[in-house]
Amino acid sequence: MKTYQDHGLALLRISFSALMMVHGWGKLMKLTAGGEIKFFSFMGLSPEISLFLTIIGELIAPALILIGFQTRLSAIPAFFTMAIASLVVHASDPLAEKELALLYMFAFLIIMLCGPGSFSLDKKLNKE
Repeated sequence: MKTYQDHGLALLRISFSALMMVHGWGKLMKLTAGGEIKFFSFMGLSPEISLFLTIIGELIAPALILIGFQTRLSAIPAFFTMAIASLVVHASDPLAEKELALLYMFAFLIIMLCGPGSFSLDKKLNKE
């Protein structure tokens, strides 16, 4: 029997993932456009590698979360990407400028902890 919690987890998973993918798509276009890439260089990685890892966290992982496939595992790079964005890249910015990244970070943390719910590919494949 499907519960309100299952509906809530599906809504959380689908809405935050779909919205995050918009940001990831823009970064994918930036990576594939050619020319010089100007992007935050995390832990000494080149801007290109940092951008590529961000695309995984903002586009690939959320796409998997959206359909509920390997949801808890997929939430890790999405959470980590938003943690870096809010706590490192925008560390000195006022709260209003890092608020969105923090909201995404906490949403993906909740998804990581709670799982995908019944309306997911994980549940259908008996992974959860």
